[in-house]
Amino acid sequence: MILARRPLPAWAEIVVLPAVNIALAFVTVAVIVRVIGADPGHALRLLVLGAVGSSESIGYTLYYTTNFVFTGLAVAVAFHAGLFNIGGEGQAYLGGLGCGLAILAFDGVLPAPVMIPVGILAAALFGAAWAAVPAWLQAWRGSHIVITTIMFNFLAAALMVYLMVNVLIAPGSMTPQSRTFAASASIPSMQDALAAIGIAVAPSALNLSIVLAVLCCLGVWVFLWHTPWGYSLRTMGHNPEAAVYAGTNLRHMTMLAMCLSGALAGFVGVNELMGVHHRLVLDFPAGYGFAGIAVALMGRSHPLGILLAALLFGALQQGGTELSFEIPAITREMVVVIQGLVILFSGALVNMPRPWLQRLFALVGRGEGPTKRPEGA
Repeated sequence: MILARRPLPAWAEIVVLPAVNIALAFVTVAVIVRVIGADPGHALRLLVLGAVGSSESIGYTLYYTTNFVFTGLAVAVAFHAGLFNIGGEGQAYLGGLGCGLAILAFDGVLPAPVMIPVGILAAALFGAAWAAVPAWLQAWRGSHIVITTIMFNFLAAALMVYLMVNVLIAPGSMTPQSRTFAASASIPSMQDALAAIGIAVAPSALNLSIVLAVLCCLGVWVFLWHTPWGYSLRTMGHNPEAAVYAGTNLRHMTMLAMCLSGALAGFVGVNELMGVHHRLVLDFPAGYGFAGIAVALMGRSHPLGILLAALLFGALQQGGTELSFEIPAITREMVVVIQGLVILFSGALVNMPRPWLQRLFALVGRGEGPTKRPEGA
């Protein structure tokens, strides 16, 4: 007598399977923490309190989450088209550059209601333009999108170093950063926004860019599952031959998917530059582009899943900082190991618990129960 295996429900694919993988990752982490001589229970409490134990901690957790949402969505859109975009880091860099150039050019003449949308639009356009080049090379020249996007990360970093050191550096500054943006180019902090309605919270890096992140989740969901272009894009990702038979131009769809992906990654510059630094600086992507790959994998490339995965990674980022401060044996590198284990179980080992879950759902499903294996099977 065995239980028949059936495909997991869509909601279980997005929520239950990742949750089980995360639980397995944290069990492994607990073993490692015990081996190095720390108390796993105490470490877990510090991790949770560091992430959500105060309004300041929650603010920083959501601030990190915002960036992970942008890069996770960027990877997901390309992935639905059958493209593996690992150039989110460079696209975020160029999105920030476009955002900064627009602000430096117009912040002295445009009011905030105009300047902020212009900065957001510039970030999207520059991110999309940087992704369009590898897309064109793949669509018209057959270059592999993985190779070109990863190399464009290095090109973007080199370009930013040159511009910040030789062109955009503030006069008299010894640090490679631009002049401070005018107040009209600053996205309000969450502290100020909540204070306007009578809610007091501790200051943090969280700003209203998180609203843009939520809108992007909604927009990607509508685009991919409720528009003809999204349907064509997903069809191309599942079966290019069927997409061609249905009349889809694969070259044009490749360009569309990668440009949307680059625009989403470019929004990291909005959160970092307009919301936090208020000037152009080096290294503001801080690895978010690469972490977005893990976020998209964990979230099953669905906007809701990505939002939840980004929240987890934001909590690990913030809670891990507090953890390494409170327990010297758990260094910052150990926090990276924790993140790596979450990625491992959510990526390479993602299907390990699937058979158990399939049997469990078969057991508790309506009208389901033990079934006999057909003779000879």
